[in-house]
Amino acid sequence: MKNICLYFQVHQPFRLKRYRFFEIGSDHYYYDDYTNESILRKVAEKSYLPANKLILDLIDKYKGQFKVSFSFSGMILEQFKLYGEDVLESFKQLASSDSVEILAESYAHSLAFFKSRDEFVRQVKMHEKLVKELFGVKPEVFRNTELIYSDDIGNDVAKMGYKAMLTEGAKHILGWKSPNHLYCNAINPKLKVLVRNFKLSDDIAFRFSDESWNEWPLTAEKFVSWIDNIPENEEVVNIFMDYETFGEHQWKETGIFSFLEKLPAIIQEKKGISFSTPSDIIRDKQVIAPIHVPNPISWADEEKDLTAWLGNELQEEAYNKLYSIEDMVMKINRDDIKRDWLNLQTSDHFYYMCTKFFSDGEVHSYFSPFDSPYDAFINYMNILSDFILRVKANLAPESEDSTELNLRISKQEKEIEKLKNQIERLKKSEQAKVKPGRKPATGTGSRAPISKKAATKTKTTSRKKKPASSKIPATKAKTTSRKKK
Repeated sequence: MKNICLYFQVHQPFRLKRYRFFEIGSDHYYYDDYTNESILRKVAEKSYLPANKLILDLIDKYKGQFKVSFSFSGMILEQFKLYGEDVLESFKQLASSDSVEILAESYAHSLAFFKSRDEFVRQVKMHEKLVKELFGVKPEVFRNTELIYSDDIGNDVAKMGYKAMLTEGAKHILGWKSPNHLYCNAINPKLKVLVRNFKLSDDIAFRFSDESWNEWPLTAEKFVSWIDNIPENEEVVNIFMDYETFGEHQWKETGIFSFLEKLPAIIQEKKGISFSTPSDIIRDKQVIAPIHVPNPISWADEEKDLTAWLGNELQEEAYNKLYSIEDMVMKINRDDIKRDWLNLQTSDHFYYMCTKFFSDGEVHSYFSPFDSPYDAFINYMNILSDFILRVKANLAPESEDSTELNLRISKQEKEIEKLKNQIERLKKSEQAKVKPGRKPATGTGSRAPISKKAATKTKTTSRKKKPASSKIPATKAKTTSRKKK
C-alpha cells in the first residue's frame, strides 16, 4: 500500500516598514501594518478560505479517506488574530477533524537553532502552547523552519519528545536512496524522519502553470499515474508544499483547485494508494535505515542548504548582530521587547538579503518586498540598531540607579564617619576646657558669664557681621543656584 502524505506550510511574516537611518532612536515601531493586513486578507480570499472550504468538503465526502496535515508559524497565527478571525475559525474546523494533523515548529519561523539552543527550545514551547490554545491538540510531529534538518537538530527534537520530523529529500543526502521510504535520525533512532519527494511536490508547487514545461498541463489523472508507477516497495510519497500554492502562487484560473478536488477521487479508483498523516505513517510503516545529515539541509533553492538565509556577508552580519544581544533581551521583562525580538528573528528577513542570481534569484525577488538585497539589509540593520538601543536603555536605568545608589551610600557613610570624628574631637576639646572637679556655669553651656560691657560689645559685633552673610542679591543667588544644578 502506497501512502500519500500531503503536508502544507502556512506562514506569513510580519513585514517591516521602510525605516530610515535618521529614525533610529525616535521611532520604535517597525511594522508595515497596512501591507501586513492587505496581504493577509488578499491571500485569505484567494487561497486560505477557498482551499479550507474545499478540503473540508473533501473530508466530509470521502469519510476519512482524504487526509492532510498543516503547520502554522506563530507569526501567521498572530496575524489571523489581528486580521483574519474568519480564517482562523475555518482552520479550527479543519483541525477538529480526525483527517487533519497539526504539526509543531518554531514560533518565529526562525533560524534560532544555530545560534541558541535555549532560544530554539523556548520558541518550540511557545508554539506548542499556542497550538494547544487555538486547536486543542499537542503536536507529536515536528516541522522545522523551511524543513531545515540535521542529525543534531533531529536529536534535540527527539529529546523534546517528538516522534517524527519532516525534511527535504535532498539528492546529495539520499544519493541512490529513494525519498519514498520512512527513515530515522542517525543519532537518535527513536525519531522517525519523513523526507519530501521534491520532484512530485514541485510539479504542483512550481511547475503546475508553466506552459513551457513538457508535462503541462498537469492533471490529477497524470499525477496519480506517476505515483502508481513508483516501485511497490516504496510505500511513502511525501508531498510537501506551501499552502499558498492553492490560489496565490498558482491562481484559481490555472485549474489548481480543480486539480486538488479531483485528486482523492482518482486515488480512490486506484487500489493500493491512500492518504495518510505523518502520525499514520510512523505508526504503520517500518523504518528502512537511518538518514545521515551531518550538515543542515532545507527545501530552498538548488543547493538545499542554508545559503538562502545565511549565504553572504550581509546575512551573516545581520544574523550575528541580532543574536549577540540575546542575553540582554532575556533580562528584560517587557512585552514589546519580547515581541520585537521574536519578529526580528523571522527567517524571511534574511531571505530578502539573498544575493543569488538566475532561477533562485527570481524566486527570492518574487517574495521580497524590497528593490534589492542591499535595501533589505540596510532597512533591517536600521531597525536592529534602534532595537539594540532600546534593549540597552531598558537595562541601563537599572544598572545606573544601582551604581548611583551605591555611590551615594558610600559617600554618606564617609560623611557620617567624618562627622563622628569631628564630634569626638569637639567633645574632647570641650572636656579639656573644664577643670577637674569644677562644674560648668549654669545657663551658658560651657561658657562663663560675661559682663554687661562685653555683652554690648558682642551684640554690636554681631550686628556688623550680619550684612556680610547677605551680600549676594536674591536674583544673583538664584542664578548661582541654577548654575550649580
